[in-house]
Amino acid sequence: MCMLHMPRTSTLLAALVSAATVGCGGARGARESAPSPAPATNASAIALPPVHATPAGIAQAKADSARLPWTAADAHFMAAMIHHHAQAIQMSRMAPSHGASPEVQRLASRIINAQQDEIRTMQQWLADRRPSVPEPTPGPMMMDMGGMQHEMLMPGMLTEEQMRELDAARGADFDRLFLTFMIQHHKGATSMVRDLFATYGAAQDETIFKFASDVNVDQTTEIARMEKMLALAKLGWTGAAPQ
Repeated sequence: MCMLHMPRTSTLLAALVSAATVGCGGARGARESAPSPAPATNASAIALPPVHATPAGIAQAKADSARLPWTAADAHFMAAMIHHHAQAIQMSRMAPSHGASPEVQRLASRIINAQQDEIRTMQQWLADRRPSVPEPTPGPMMMDMGGMQHEMLMPGMLTEEQMRELDAARGADFDRLFLTFMIQHHKGATSMVRDLFATYGAAQDETIFKFASDVNVDQTTEIARMEKMLALAKLGWTGAAPQ
C-alpha cells in the first residue's frame, strides 16, 4: 500500500524521523516520541475554527492503529503540510486585492476552498491521535532536532523575500509571480509526499495513505494547469485559460 515504487531519497522528512528516533513502531510509540513541530513566531496563523478530538474519532483512530499503526513520519508529514497549506492560502487570498486576472482569481479561490478543508482533515487526524495540533501558520517552523531548536522552511515554501515580492506586485505582474511561486509551492508539496512514501513504515495508516495520494494527484494536476496558465499570462492572456 505504501507505493514502494517511488524513489527513496535523502529527505527532510527522514531527518525529522531520525531526530525523533522512532522507527515504524505502533501508535503508542509514535505518540510518545513524535512531538509535532511548533510554529515560528514571525508569521500570522490563518484564521480557521479550532479542531477538537472527538470520542468517535479517537475510537476510530485506535481501531485503525491496531490494524496499521501510524508512525512519527506520518505525524510530521501532517503537521508540516498544515503549515505548507497555510502559506498557499495566504498567497491565494492576495489575488482579489492585488488586481489578479479572473483566471487567477478562480484558481486562487479553488486553492483556498480545497486547502482549508484539507487543513481541517489534517488537524482532526492529529487531534484524534493526541499529538499537539499546530496552528496553520504560513511560515517557517521551529523544529526540535537533537535537542536544539532550528527554524525550517518546508520544501517549496516561499521565503519572506519572495512573499514581499508577491505582495508588492499588481495586475499582470501579480499573475505571473503568483503562478510561478505557486508552481514552486506545489512542487514542494509533491516532494513531501514522495519523501513520506520513501520513509520505511510510513503511510500505512489508511487516512494518511489516501490523503497523501490525493495531494500528489491534485497538486500535480494543478501544476500542469498553472504551467499552461503561466504561458498564457506571459502572452497577455491571449487565449482561453485552462479550467
